Amino acid sequence: MPPYCFAEMLFVRLLSSLPFWLLYAFSDFLFAVSYYLVRYRRKMVWKNLTNSFPEKTEKELRKIEKQFYRNLCDYAVEMLKLLTISKEELGRRMRYTDVAAAEKFKAQGQSVFILASHHFNWEWLLVAASFSYPFQSDFIYQPQHNQFFNRFSLLSRTRFGAFPIKRDEVARVSVKRKDILRGIALVGDQYPGYKKDKKYSLQFLNQETLFFFGANQLAVIMQFPVLFAEIRKVKRGYYEAKLVEIAAPPYEKDSHVIVEQYAKAVEELIRQDPTTWLWSHNRWKKRHLHQDTTIIKAS
Repeated sequence: MPPYCFAEMLFVRLLSSLPFWLLYAFSDFLFAVSYYLVRYRRKMVWKNLTNSFPEKTEKELRKIEKQFYRNLCDYAVEMLKLLTISKEELGRRMRYTDVAAAEKFKAQGQSVFILASHHFNWEWLLVAASFSYPFQSDFIYQPQHNQFFNRFSLLSRTRFGAFPIKRDEVARVSVKRKDILRGIALVGDQYPGYKKDKKYSLQFLNQETLFFFGANQLAVIMQFPVLFAEIRKVKRGYYEAKLVEIAAPPYEKDSHVIVEQYAKAVEELIRQDPTTWLWSHNRWKKRHLHQDTTIIKAS
């Protein structure tokens, strides 16, 4: 690691060691700056909200928008805290209340895919999985270009024993680890930006939306059951999650059931509490950017 990265990591660790009350005070300040002064991605967030909820009034949407930014700033300081938080405290703040679906497949000696979404706080969800799942926790990730952020993400996500799998090494690593009973986690609701990837087009939040099709393909090839990690924010700094079965083998070769059930589960969770999903992500980019890709349309 370059010296400048070492210095940055040391500084971040010092910030991470601050108590929660102080970190949340900083989050309040960050909210005021990002929402009122900098107006961080306000146009993007507003466009996504208005297109997704045409039935809501402007007053309702503004309320969602403002609470989203508060949650986003809380997410930032909570992610920072992952470098130093104890296993006991994280388990108290990020509780898996129902893992019966995972227990069922463990009893059958069956590994599973666990699909999550960009609901706050998905980083806590992934890290707490290390000691909440009834089997080994693996996660698929895309390395970031920024070396510091890539190292920070890996350090925090693997603190309690999770095993990282690079996105372009999934097939090779899956063969190597085929005899290990595990849950393979993937956050798969972001915009599928790689031209070579297959994408699945369906209606999602009142809009034609592209979903990454790779998780569907992997589960079909490996004949793995698929669970959805359903997370809810209970109050500031506290979350609950449960694992819900959304698909199980045998799958037909050309089955689309996994991506369809996943999109349905994500949308239902968004509609239950719109303030906790990542609206600042450019989820609905122009389709013409993908004229050279394989897009499968829902029937």
